[in-house]
Order: sequence, then structure tokens, then C-alpha cells
Amino acid sequence: MSVRDVSPPSADGAAAGAASTDRGLLRRRHPGEHHRVDFVELFFDLVFVFAVTQISHSLIEHLSLPGAIQTALLTVAVWWVWIYTTWVTNWLDPAKLPVRLALLALILPGLILSSSIPQAFGARGAAFAGAYVAMQVGRTAFFIWAVKGHPSMVRNFQRIVVWLLAGAFWMAGAFVDPLTRLAVWAVALGLEFISPSVGFWVPGLGCSTTADWQVEGGHMAERCGLFMIIALGESLLVTGATFADMTWTAATLAAFVVALVGSLAMWWLYFDTSAEVGTRTISRSADPGRIARLVYTYIHLPLVAGVILSAVGDELVLGHPLGHADAVTVTTVLGGSAIFLVGNALFRWAILRRLPWPHLVGIAALGVLTLTAFRMPPLAVMTTGATVLLAIAAWDAKDRRRAADGEFLP
Repeated sequence: MSVRDVSPPSADGAAAGAASTDRGLLRRRHPGEHHRVDFVELFFDLVFVFAVTQISHSLIEHLSLPGAIQTALLTVAVWWVWIYTTWVTNWLDPAKLPVRLALLALILPGLILSSSIPQAFGARGAAFAGAYVAMQVGRTAFFIWAVKGHPSMVRNFQRIVVWLLAGAFWMAGAFVDPLTRLAVWAVALGLEFISPSVGFWVPGLGCSTTADWQVEGGHMAERCGLFMIIALGESLLVTGATFADMTWTAATLAAFVVALVGSLAMWWLYFDTSAEVGTRTISRSADPGRIARLVYTYIHLPLVAGVILSAVGDELVLGHPLGHADAVTVTTVLGGSAIFLVGNALFRWAILRRLPWPHLVGIAALGVLTLTAFRMPPLAVMTTGATVLLAIAAWDAKDRRRAADGEFLP
């Protein structure tokens, strides 16, 4: 079986000419196969299990509009660190000692970043910003060193380093008051967020195209699926831990079961169809970099955010299943489900080039429910939201059966 280097096509013949300087840290690709997720990648992900838990707990402790905005910014920052690292390990081989050590070295600042989340807009702003910048810049600098002998890849990551100068805003924001910090950090994250969409354009260095980012699609899809498992697992953890510490009544038991059903429905909606079709599409694509950027870098963010917000809603309902639902409960329960459905619908649209109408109906139904939810008990609100998710998952399962019979092509 032939083997080819992971160097992008735009590298011309430079890879051959620079063979003597190649550090040999890139993965080798075999046609028809995708990279195995290495155990060190999974170990690194444990940091983000902690980070996702911290995010949900931080939102629970700051249930206000400013708290929600702050938590949203921290969620994007955590995702951005993780997805950038995933891009790097798509090219670099974690089985090679220098790459493995680099991933392990990122765990310390990752734990500092995660530990700082609840007080990121308080006393631990500098710790959060410092850890974030250290991970982003340090990982990118290592990659430039690791791909010596591959000029196109070096040039691409030199552009990224320039955009990561937004780290100056992160550090500056750490030493001002919380409101100003939010604004400064929003600028920093905004610069990083738009940079892939403009090809990391830098005067004098030009910009990248998606053809320059020849990722191995199966590995990218699997890694993002594993992060979805992290988010869903955190939802189960929150639900189980909250239920374990409560007095068990008929209402709390019902809330526990409904919360589980909602998580199962989200799992089904993502993994039964979306994940499989996404993996197949990016693996066969002539331009996997475009799909990796749009679908797996940007569109997965609302999927993850929806799961985290729903976990917060589950905890609130478990604590107070009866009475009248307040605005916070309605927003987290129905809003979390709606954001997840928006993300999943965008996922299907980006892959299949059509919007799934059951998702659109479900999003509209959740919107209508918010108008009457304030007159309902929290348990009823969560039950209704879970029913919407379950109905869409059932429709997806029906489409899958039709696809198996040749009646429908997902």
C-alpha cells in the first residue's frame, strides 16, 4: 500500500528537497484509512472534562445576563484551545516522543485554565489569561519547530502566530475591572475566532486556502465526536450527582428520568446520523480542510454549548421540579435544546446542503413553548422540551430505516 506525506499540495516539491531537515514527526497517511486516536490524546481530553464541568458550575453560580455572557466567552475560549490542538494532532503523530511530551506539557496550563474558570472575571483573571496564551502560543511554536522541512506548513503557522498576538489583549484584560475585562477579552477572542475564516491573512505573508489544510477527515470527525461525548458525559454527571444528594420523591425521580431522556435524545440526534454522515463526507471530500473549518471548528460550538446549557437546566429542574418555572429555568431548559438543534441543523446543512425540516419544526416548537412555559412547572417544561428532542430523534431513526431500504439517502 502506498504511503504519502501529509504536506499540503501547495508545498510544491519542497518536501522532497528538504528531506534532510524533516524531523519525522508528521503522521503517515494510508489511502482508505484514518488516523487512530492515540491514548495520549484521550488523556489530554480529561483536562477538558474538568473544564466543561467548571463552565456549567460557573453558569449555575452566575445566573444572570452578565454571567451568561461571561460564561459564553469562556466556553468559546475553552473550545478554541481544544480544537486548535486537535488540528495540530491531526498532522503530528502523538506516538512520536516529542509530540507526546508536548501534549503532556499542555496539561498543566490546561488544568490552571480550567481551575480559573469560576473566578476568571474575578481574582484569577491573570491565571486564566496566562494559561490560555501559554497553550495557544506554545503549541503553535512547537508545531513550527516540528514541521521543519515543510515550508508550506511552516508558513501557515507563522500566520497563525501573528494572529495569536491577540494574546496581548488577553493579558491586558486580566488587569482591569470585570466589565472592561469582558470587553477586552471579547476583542481578543473575536480576532482569534475570525482568523480561520479569513485564511489567517497577514500582510507580506498572504493567506491560507482550505486546500492548504489537508487534514485527515476521519480523525478530525472522531475527535470532535469524542468532545461531544465529554459534554454529554458532563450532563449525565451533573444529573447523577445532583440526584444522589437529594431527597428522592416522585417529582425528583421523574425529573431525573426526563433529564436522562433529554441527554439520550441529544446523543441519538448527533451520533445516529450526523456524526456518521459527517465522517463519511469529510473522509471522501476533495477539500477536507473546508469541511474541517466550517463544520468541525465553527458549527460544533453551538452543539457543545447546547449540551452544557441543557445540563444547567437539568440541575435547576432537579432542584425545584414543582411550582412555576422562572425565566432562568425556561431559558436554560428550552434554550439549551434549541441551541443544540440549531447546531445539529447547521451540521446537516453544511454536510448535505439542505436544512432538515424536522429540526426547524422543533426549533419553532421550542420557541412557541417559551411563551407558555412560565405558567408551567419546571418539570413540565423539561418534559416538553425532551419530548421535542425525542420526536425529532424518532423521525431521524425512521429516515435511517428508509435509507437502509434505499428510499432515502441521508
